[in-house]
Amino acid sequence: MIAIARSPIAPVAPVAVVDGWEVSQRRSTAALRITDMTPMSKVLIKSDANGAYAANHATVFGSVRTIDSSILEVGCDPGGWLMIGAVGSANNLVARGKTLAATAGEFVSVIDLTHGRALMRLTGQDASKLLNKICAIDLSDAVTPNHSAFRSSVAKLVSDVIRDDLADGTRSYLIHCERSSGQHLFDCILDAGVEFGIDIEGWSI
Repeated sequence: MIAIARSPIAPVAPVAVVDGWEVSQRRSTAALRITDMTPMSKVLIKSDANGAYAANHATVFGSVRTIDSSILEVGCDPGGWLMIGAVGSANNLVARGKTLAATAGEFVSVIDLTHGRALMRLTGQDASKLLNKICAIDLSDAVTPNHSAFRSSVAKLVSDVIRDDLADGTRSYLIHCERSSGQHLFDCILDAGVEFGIDIEGWSI
């Protein structure tokens, strides 16, 4: 028997198994779309916020950078970094994190969160208007530009919000939360997006 991984967010038909995950294959042309990105690998690195590792790390709290063209590293708190990579790359991300930690000369933890967290992407020029309905953070370009990140309440759930615009400049946010809250948050975003014509886009990466 082959094990199939499943997101806490129920996939919308048509459904297929891609890279070992059961995912929606639905396609949408809506201007505002939400996609379940939970299959992406997610690894958390934690260190002393006042230690050498944090002081020498290039990605500072509240910022985002791309590493090796495929890894998104998020400064999610003063001593924490969330690394998001391709499906199935968690072991490589953990190994990379441990290699960096070994040079720090202090305790640094590296934790694979892939199956313990939910991740979704909200894309479209009205994405910030939708989030303004359920999140109190100022989402203007002056305060939260592209490649910025913050942790806040989204629909009354503590979530990491990562602005990661598409290559063509379309506004896009990754929203990261506890696995047990994934379906609820996904549904809340859908409800808040009705007035903007939101639709579900299936897995395409």
